[in-house]
Amino acid sequence: MNELLWFGFALLDLSLVLILYRFFGKTGLYGLIVFNLILCNVQVLKTIELFGLTTTLGNILYASVFLSTDMLSEFHGKKEAQKAVYLGFVILLMAVVYMQLALKFVPAPDDFAQPHLEVIFGFLPRIALGSLCAYLVSQLHDVYVFHLLKDKFGERRLWLRNNASTLLSQLLDSSVFCFVALWGVFPFDVWLEILLTTYLFKVIVAVMDTPFLYMARRIHARVYGA
Repeated sequence: MNELLWFGFALLDLSLVLILYRFFGKTGLYGLIVFNLILCNVQVLKTIELFGLTTTLGNILYASVFLSTDMLSEFHGKKEAQKAVYLGFVILLMAVVYMQLALKFVPAPDDFAQPHLEVIFGFLPRIALGSLCAYLVSQLHDVYVFHLLKDKFGERRLWLRNNASTLLSQLLDSSVFCFVALWGVFPFDVWLEILLTTYLFKVIVAVMDTPFLYMARRIHARVYGA
């Protein structure tokens, strides 16, 4: 059941990247990056089993962030992609600060939400710190490698710069995030399995997003006349 749901979720999220770009252009990609980045930092608290392996939820949303930045790099240039990276970083930092302030308010006697918010967002600072470090390092690396390959090959081999930049950056991202956010939270064998499976499932989504990037190129040419 989890496996079918996971693949369906991946296809839905990748499709929505194209839909948002079709109707809102690069602004839609900015919004999606921020939305997915915040939501995946909540979903990552949930561990699931896929194909008998333990991994965290949130990999799909985070992997589609890389598709969005690659689209910005390909169609709108390096500066726009970097702007999106910095925007996501700032908004996630604001979300963490705002939710910590929200938890400081004394709840009313009949309030029921505070304990649930504390469970979810009380752990968020460490998750967010790991995510912020991993996100900024890996996304800037992704943009750098993407344009390095584009400068070398020009408009050819879109599949190569998409996959090479994403797969290398995802490995960097998973390593930094798991070390900062999850080290000591789980036994070492579980922690290592989460690291490996987190990267594995990000790789699967990264490979899945390649045809979506080619479809995005057609949308860009047809809708925006480029």
